[in-house]
Amino acid sequence: MPGQVRYELLGTCPHTDARRGRLHTPHGIVETPAFMPVGTQATVKTVGSEDLEGLGFQLVLSNTYHLWLRPGSELIERQGGLHNFMSWPQSILTDSGGFQVMSLSNMRQITEEGVKFKSHLDGTEHFLSPEKSIQIQGQLGVDISMALDVCPPYPCTKEEAAEAIRLTHLWAPRNLEAARATQSIFGIVQGGVHEDLRAESAGTITAHPFDGFAIGGVSVGEPTEMQHPVVQYTAPLLPKDKPRYLMGVGHPQDIIHAVACGIDIFDCVLPTRMARHRCLYTMNGRINIAAAHYAEQPTPPDPQSLFPQTQRYSAAYLRHLFKTNEPLGARLATLHNLAFYARLMDEIRDAIQTGTWMALLARYADA
Repeated sequence: MPGQVRYELLGTCPHTDARRGRLHTPHGIVETPAFMPVGTQATVKTVGSEDLEGLGFQLVLSNTYHLWLRPGSELIERQGGLHNFMSWPQSILTDSGGFQVMSLSNMRQITEEGVKFKSHLDGTEHFLSPEKSIQIQGQLGVDISMALDVCPPYPCTKEEAAEAIRLTHLWAPRNLEAARATQSIFGIVQGGVHEDLRAESAGTITAHPFDGFAIGGVSVGEPTEMQHPVVQYTAPLLPKDKPRYLMGVGHPQDIIHAVACGIDIFDCVLPTRMARHRCLYTMNGRINIAAAHYAEQPTPPDPQSLFPQTQRYSAAYLRHLFKTNEPLGARLATLHNLAFYARLMDEIRDAIQTGTWMALLARYADA
């Protein structure tokens, strides 16, 4: 039975395969292409839900694995679901927990039934199956649940990538069968950097009645020159009437490239993680705000990247906050970077709608 998520195509770019659309969910409309801030533990680090709303975000990502282990999906369900728990009235997508479990390479065992692993918190043993992952996400009450898949690392052999898609395909119908009546689930295409495996996976996964489709296993360590061809090859293999999600990709240039290939949804920890490591996104690329030459700059770091949330603060002050380990530094840098990404997505949507894609490329050439 289909869930409650629907994709509406509003228009296409005359110069590329970029799509302007809307994602309709039980908690509202998401204008696409859209970027999801990552709220792993039911929080986007250093900012609140009111900040995200003020920046214009309509969709956030949270993490099944972490919330299952702490505070527990049953507790969140008793609190009225994840939306109530984190006071976020708009849409939420949760990943399946598979990526986190697969990354515990020395603490997990994969079988056709699922994955046995030891918690990174206390070493206790757990078992995550497709059914369990979908059950947890149902308890969280999110708008979009991701199917449990197997995400191979980079580098890996073609045989390892083939085994990953075999299990991903084996688990696909089990994810769907475990869903609640109105639970929306996205399927995930794997295949590493191999076009034939990507084509096989896309054909198998899109044959199932998922509510949307994701390209997984990208941005797992491979260089950009290998990432871009995978996206360019795989995106057109996904249905045009369903949302397309590129998992874990978030550098501005990579987002622009993927949008041009037809991708609608993105998530990445980059803007928030880099902020906590003193890096700000600007129209001239990333800068280290703790660098010595900002010590006496009385103006904001980048005159081309001024945002209402942060423009009152000088580069010198931001540097001072980081040098003295004041928590406000990480918060202001996070607000700056999220505002940069919100504006980027606004301008991408506008460029698709107005046919000004080439001007967008020129504007973000150095970002």
